[in-house]
Amino acid sequence: MAIPKAENMWVDGRLVPWDTAQVPLLTHTMHYGVGVFEGIRAYETARGPAVFRLREHMRRLEESAHIVLMQLPYTADQLCAATVELIRANGQKRCYLRPVAWYGDEAMGLGAVNTVHVGIAAFEWGAYLGEEALRSGIRAKISSFQRRSANAIPTKGKITGAYVNSVLAKREAKLGGYDEAIMLDENGFVSEATGENVFIVKDGELWTPKLGGAILAGITRDAVLRIARDMGLSVHERDFTRELLYCADECFLTGTAAEVTPVREVDDRRVGEGRMGPVTRELQATFFRAARGQEPRYASWLTYA
Repeated sequence: MAIPKAENMWVDGRLVPWDTAQVPLLTHTMHYGVGVFEGIRAYETARGPAVFRLREHMRRLEESAHIVLMQLPYTADQLCAATVELIRANGQKRCYLRPVAWYGDEAMGLGAVNTVHVGIAAFEWGAYLGEEALRSGIRAKISSFQRRSANAIPTKGKITGAYVNSVLAKREAKLGGYDEAIMLDENGFVSEATGENVFIVKDGELWTPKLGGAILAGITRDAVLRIARDMGLSVHERDFTRELLYCADECFLTGTAAEVTPVREVDDRRVGEGRMGPVTRELQATFFRAARGQEPRYASWLTYA
């Protein structure tokens, strides 16, 4: 997807024109992959643009940096304020936000610890897997690439270089004619998709891989779990194998980019009725109402710009 340019980015404490937000060729993070990032959405609401769970995202950015021994030069509160400033400066009604922190170019080598820089970009980005996917669901395959182990590269941080694992799985799936890949962990249990958490519905109950496993602590995942419990659903966070995906009544993915996207097929096996099921439909509808400021019980999830 071509990225539509906005007027400004926020870099190292100030707004700069989009085209001047560049990094040098010898930037350490570009060579060795030790950087951290977030994906955040701001939705259009009746009160103006509202950033979904902004504080939680910036807190996770701090935690990702802590995991890789990176000291951010800004607090989560400062980065929240910078995000609001950027949206207002760009006059955006809705946008996708990409905060990223990286090491500079003072020295090369694996042991170098350079100056930490932080930037935030804000741009228009529609449904990650497509608008039709939100309505009709996607086709997924189990990837031949295993989800990385937490003892190899930490799984709870959004670490730039770690996403090579997801890129390879995604490209394999796309080349095979599928929309997305679902990855297994080192023990053969369902982990997550390339950029989304995985849920299934079985006999009216909601299942998702446990947080202690090799998955990202998804903020949309957390929101959907809260919504599901408020709906009175029985929720299970536990290990399960691919067979439960095949035999589920419903399956869906969650993530900031993908939002709540149904899965209609896994490994050429129809899931349930092969379309979005009733539980997924209600969870998706409630999630979008919450993100657009239409659900008072979840008003605390929004930061208005």
